[in-house]
Amino acid sequence: MAALPTCLREWISTGLSFFYPEVCQICRKNRAQPDEGFVCGPCHELVAFIQLPLCRKCGIPVQGAITGEFECTNCRQGELHFDWARSAVAAKGVVLEVIHRYKYQRELWFEPFLAGLLVRQAVPQLSSKDWDLLVPVPLYPTKERHREFNQSERLGRCLSRATGIPMDTKLVSRVLPTRTQTRLNPKERRENMRNAFSMRKKRELNGERILLLDDVFTTGATASACAGALRAGGASGVCVWTVARAI
Repeated sequence: MAALPTCLREWISTGLSFFYPEVCQICRKNRAQPDEGFVCGPCHELVAFIQLPLCRKCGIPVQGAITGEFECTNCRQGELHFDWARSAVAAKGVVLEVIHRYKYQRELWFEPFLAGLLVRQAVPQLSSKDWDLLVPVPLYPTKERHREFNQSERLGRCLSRATGIPMDTKLVSRVLPTRTQTRLNPKERRENMRNAFSMRKKRELNGERILLLDDVFTTGATASACAGALRAGGASGVCVWTVARAI
């Protein structure tokens, strides 16, 4: 993982290799190291990185030669509370499988792979002097206890180390036990996330610029709801980075 010191990466590799064979956990054919997230080179080459041109607001890639700023129909018609959102890779194939297994099956050895994708794409576009805080999208407490971790927080730590932007996990909380978004259409997602986030008691902002971090961007409903709470709490701007983007 690019964000980790060499000595720590070596320690992780040694520890994990004691428990797991150094074979790709996707294809089960090729050799893969723990600090690669047990994803081999050929499987890594199947990842689709997000490239220009894209919507200036939500970051979805668009077809054709576009030289100026472009905003997609969904963004023009919707009410999004963040300034812009960007993602490292498309949420499909290897990436989608890894995220699912990482989040829902607790296969945490994939973390270096996911964090590496995020750091590779986000760091060149971020300057720590432009951001006051990095805030991972929180889970509802019951869901976090069941899952035993917040994937956005873990990935956020990696990006925080790589950029020097301090991370704050106690600024905003998820106050409603929303339904899973998987089977909801865009309108239902927005309604589902309405008032789902709130600033924590005795916490307020004074014009800080916030970088919001999540694992996947689908319609933007979750990120927008969280950004709305941060803006209501005094943030002067909120931008979003995610590992993957639904295409």
